[in-house]
Amino acid sequence: MAPKVLVSDKLSETAVQIFRDRGIEVTFDPSIGKDKDKLLSVIGEYDGLAIRSATKVTEKVIAAAGNLKVVGRAGIGVDNVDIPAASKKGIIVMNTPFGNSITTAEHAISMMMAVARQIPEASASTHAGKWEKSRFMGVELTNKTLGVIGAGNIGSIVCDRALGLKMKVVAYDPFLSEERALKMGVEKVELDGLLARADFITLHVPLTDKTRNILSAGNIAKLKPGVRIVNCARGGLVDEEALAEALKAGRVAGAAFDVFAVEPATDSPLFNLPNVVVTPHLGAATTEAQENVALQVAEQMSDYLLTGAVSNALNMPSVTAEEAAVMGPWVRLAENLGEFVGQLTDEAIQQISITYNGLVKDMNVDALNCAAIAGIMKATNPDVNMVSAPVIAKERGVEISTTTQDKTGVFDGYIRLQIKTAERQRSIAGTVFSDGKPRFIQIKGINIDAEVGAHMLYTTNADVPGIIGTLGQTMGENGVNIANFTLGRSGAGQDAIALLYLDEQPPAEVLDKLRATGMFQQVRPLRFTAA
Repeated sequence: MAPKVLVSDKLSETAVQIFRDRGIEVTFDPSIGKDKDKLLSVIGEYDGLAIRSATKVTEKVIAAAGNLKVVGRAGIGVDNVDIPAASKKGIIVMNTPFGNSITTAEHAISMMMAVARQIPEASASTHAGKWEKSRFMGVELTNKTLGVIGAGNIGSIVCDRALGLKMKVVAYDPFLSEERALKMGVEKVELDGLLARADFITLHVPLTDKTRNILSAGNIAKLKPGVRIVNCARGGLVDEEALAEALKAGRVAGAAFDVFAVEPATDSPLFNLPNVVVTPHLGAATTEAQENVALQVAEQMSDYLLTGAVSNALNMPSVTAEEAAVMGPWVRLAENLGEFVGQLTDEAIQQISITYNGLVKDMNVDALNCAAIAGIMKATNPDVNMVSAPVIAKERGVEISTTTQDKTGVFDGYIRLQIKTAERQRSIAGTVFSDGKPRFIQIKGINIDAEVGAHMLYTTNADVPGIIGTLGQTMGENGVNIANFTLGRSGAGQDAIALLYLDEQPPAEVLDKLRATGMFQQVRPLRFTAA
């Protein structure tokens, strides 16, 4: 059955056609995004939801979205999506961070020029029939210092454009390396240094707990006198009240804001102040950008729903279509390993350690981690998936560590999964053979070679005669067919294990008969959904 996508905001017809051309059933109804009751009533039918900013994907909407697998935001900001609720439900949330980068950067440069030369006020004055040439004395940008807070996608473009205007650029970004700054032609500085030196400041960071009010009243007091501030990123990054006071006092010479703490902004402390340029969140408002992000989100959502490729997800590691094709068997293996230890472990898991050896170490291990954690969590939550599992593990305080290492042993690549509880440790390792099928190759340090099946039986026992006969006879007498039988032991007369690949799940009374023999320490039926 073809996936179904709802487009509940205004996307271009070209973008909608992308879904259709890819074989996806699409409903294009922009009115739904503004009608929360209608959205709640229909969202359960869809695998994907494509939105802009009008649709509010709340916790209530997510709860009603029984089939939803992906939410795609045509644009950068996802303030209208409850990402934690989506993550818990296993829904991928993706945006399009590059489609409007140039447009937003250009708007920031335009706003900087406008406030430098007081263009809006001069235009209004001239339209009014005045000729106040001496009133509007501006400043040049050449040789001025631009302080860029946030040197990511948009910020780096602003840096490039500012250098072209012969400005000196200093950048504050905790994730900006000295090497990257050198390559960009900017000076990496701490925030206090930027505040003290910049003639112009432009912000290009998301709104988080760490960046909220990054230009607080205290930081505004540290600014170089006569500075001009541009914010085309997110409302809430600047204390608007404190900035308004600094503008009135003349310590700040001007400001240009495209975003506000409360939007739509019908009132703001910055409104109607001299040399303050304001626009109604137009950063991405060009014909090219709107088309680009719409096309991009349609392609991304289609790729995920049809091939499993994940691009620009905010709550899941990205996986390209090429990676998805190559990694498919390894993702299944990681999930199978997790399912094995998850079904055998009754106590709370404290630690999960995953080792990637050989060729698998160069794959997308973040995605493989998600698959392994999902396999573990399925034992207690069957609805968990690669998106929700890491969230659940974090909520439970599970410590997760990853190790990669060059090839050791006879296999070109393998994954080892270890878990620790207050009572015990468990470990299992597996690989993928040339036939693309996952194999278990070691359990409890005992080497084996076991193909993974949907229904399996795991037993542990002392290495004594009669185990094989007891297992075979009990299964045969009760009509349970054995597709494959794997044995392993740590040494003669020591610990031994058996893995039976069965055609069906054995009834509880059959398992009780095995336990009643007294020959087995454990008799555990296992299910593997990814097999």
